Amino acid sequence: MSLLPATARQVDTLVAEAQSAGRTPSLVIGVVRDGALTHLATAGAHPRPDADLQYRIGSISKTMTAALVMQERDAGRLALDDPLEKHLPGTPVGALTLRQLLGHASGLQREPEGAWWERAEGADLATLLAGVTAEKIAYPAHRSYHYSNLAYGLLGGVLERTTGTPWADLLRERLLEPLGMRRTTYAATEPFARGYVVHPWHDTLREEPRTDTGAMAPAGQLWSTAEDLARWAAFLAEPAPRVLAAETVTEMCAPVVISDLDSWTGGHGLGLELYRQGERVYVGHGGSMPGYVSALTVHRPSRTAVIGFANSYGFRTGGIGGLAQRILTTVLDAEPALPRPWLPAAAAPPAEVDEVSGRWWWMGASLDVTCHAAEGELVVYVRGERVSTFAPEGPDRWRGRSGPENGEVLSVLRDEAGRVVALDIATFVFTRTPDQEP
Repeated sequence: MSLLPATARQVDTLVAEAQSAGRTPSLVIGVVRDGALTHLATAGAHPRPDADLQYRIGSISKTMTAALVMQERDAGRLALDDPLEKHLPGTPVGALTLRQLLGHASGLQREPEGAWWERAEGADLATLLAGVTAEKIAYPAHRSYHYSNLAYGLLGGVLERTTGTPWADLLRERLLEPLGMRRTTYAATEPFARGYVVHPWHDTLREEPRTDTGAMAPAGQLWSTAEDLARWAAFLAEPAPRVLAAETVTEMCAPVVISDLDSWTGGHGLGLELYRQGERVYVGHGGSMPGYVSALTVHRPSRTAVIGFANSYGFRTGGIGGLAQRILTTVLDAEPALPRPWLPAAAAPPAEVDEVSGRWWWMGASLDVTCHAAEGELVVYVRGERVSTFAPEGPDRWRGRSGPENGEVLSVLRDEAGRVVALDIATFVFTRTPDQEP
């Protein structure tokens, strides 16, 4: 569904103003709703942007590296609390865990040894590991947030050692091909925007090199288009189970560390940055490489996102990420997402579900239980508000899957005749009338 004309005009104006004030050769911002790129705002003509023009996405690559790690975790081939030593033996920082590396809570320094990796030709994994010394740990894990590109180079090494497949091949097979991201590539593929530094005094352009970053590629190598990055944003909003389970993506969005303790407006999950804007929390990541900046910002509850690219490194001043968040807020304020349509159930629920449906009472407070037939779940409402869901786990036993009862057990209690008389939710017993003692 396209944006309303007034909203589209607001977005287009913000992009035009940002391109002019940021002195960037080209700027493109895409709005994603319900799985599709619904609006593309462009400014600048060097080159003229469109949905199929590649830009370098920089650290947005980290979100895909993290997804690959989570795939391996879900498959049981590693655990997030594995020490690095288990997968990269002999590493002097081997006591750090994969979870700490994913969430930038390890205390590991930001960059690998040697020349600035983003602008230099990369080395292989053995060379990267040879430059990792114990001195690379700046302070104990979880003491503070500290962003680390090096951490993601090491995570890429873990993936390669665990799967026996190079990171780029694994990425293509596991993520890009299944999601139809055919224009997301390891190296620039025409048509692509050249990246520049804009001279501060006379507005001339200096083209930046397009390096192969080698073993550091999992931290920031990739190139993509507005159309493809919109697919990735849509996936983060509503995951495809064949790629990654929805509950795993939700786990990636839980904060590992708060990145600004003074205001609590940002944090970092498992490969995803978290941004609080008023009462909303967005997830995503920013990116930069010499000559390029990018943004990925997703509001998962409304399945709405904003993605963006610019081909001027200096445009990071003021922030393409901030622009993306502002545009996302503008869209959500102007056009709140419509609720999913209600659909009638195809059939009556099974007897064991029907028996627990209805109103229950505890200490004078009511609790309503309904059946979500399509999902096979029980949905619990308090004062008309949906609060928790439960999935079947065995006879008369359900396990919380969302809300405050996530992970807790709902047990169905029966009398001697087999009739349902109460629900026990984590030791809180609910009865059919407010007059019964629990």
